[in-house]
Amino acid sequence: MQIDVFNGDADGICALVQLRLAQPALSKLVTGVKRDIQLLERLTVQKNDSVTVLDISLKKNRTALDRLLQQGATVFYVDHHESGDIPQHPNLEAIINTAANTCTSLLVDQHLGGKYRAWAVTAAFGDNLIDSAEQAAHSLSLSANQLKQLKDLGVCINYNGYGSCITDLHFAPDALYHELAPYASPFDFMIDNLIIYEQLLTGYADDIGQAQHIKPEYLTDAIAVYILPDEAWARRISGVFSNELANQNPQRAHAVLSYNAQGGYQISVRAPLISKTGADELCSSFTSGGGRKSAAGINHLPLEELSKFIAAFAKKYA
Repeated sequence: MQIDVFNGDADGICALVQLRLAQPALSKLVTGVKRDIQLLERLTVQKNDSVTVLDISLKKNRTALDRLLQQGATVFYVDHHESGDIPQHPNLEAIINTAANTCTSLLVDQHLGGKYRAWAVTAAFGDNLIDSAEQAAHSLSLSANQLKQLKDLGVCINYNGYGSCITDLHFAPDALYHELAPYASPFDFMIDNLIIYEQLLTGYADDIGQAQHIKPEYLTDAIAVYILPDEAWARRISGVFSNELANQNPQRAHAVLSYNAQGGYQISVRAPLISKTGADELCSSFTSGGGRKSAAGINHLPLEELSKFIAAFAKKYA
């Protein structure tokens, strides 16, 4: 059996689109909202099953990965998040690069020799890796308008992955993947599926418009902390709003907090774009936190620990 495990954001989805265009396979899909990253725990495998894992931290899934390998599965793992020690096993092929300027879809693009590069560019834009996306796009000879189209699509696919549960989203990530998967070119998808694309564009525009009225809870030259209301639109926009703030103020680190179902905060952190470091270390110092150097998060922070988080955030980027 082929099992495809992927993050529900633009990077995870576009990475799988590329791989299955190059290597078609009937597979079982395992995914979830953006913050649902311990996906390997869900898997039950048999000997000789093949598992592809995209855009989820190996460190956060290490125990389950060891179990899958012990049970005889073959695993192909591509990621750019904090990995910890990568196990050495004959059934594991791992492409791991935690550099701040790359993402899983760009790593898959390199693995495939650029065969479906427009999807990798789309994902990089979604991950707010604007310079990396534009650099990767050079070989495609795109017009400025085409580049903007890929950026808009990437941002919208990424936006769709955020929420505390699937019902917060416009489309379940596996359903959205199925809509994208048949298309070798994202431009063809946008033409053939205009209704879906416009729903994502409209949803994003409405939600980001509401977020832009939110004032910072805490603001210095070095950091800004925003707390969004306990509403579905706020949970959807949290990550993309963090990217927007980072782009507007590249010298400042940003944290966007939204309320979660556990009665605490879910946090999206963006390091200053001028340095792109430290977000993973900050978030990993809290239970349920993790991510990558430039962008990370905490799934659950108790309300009473807000001041502790702000102090740690300020100290990190003093």
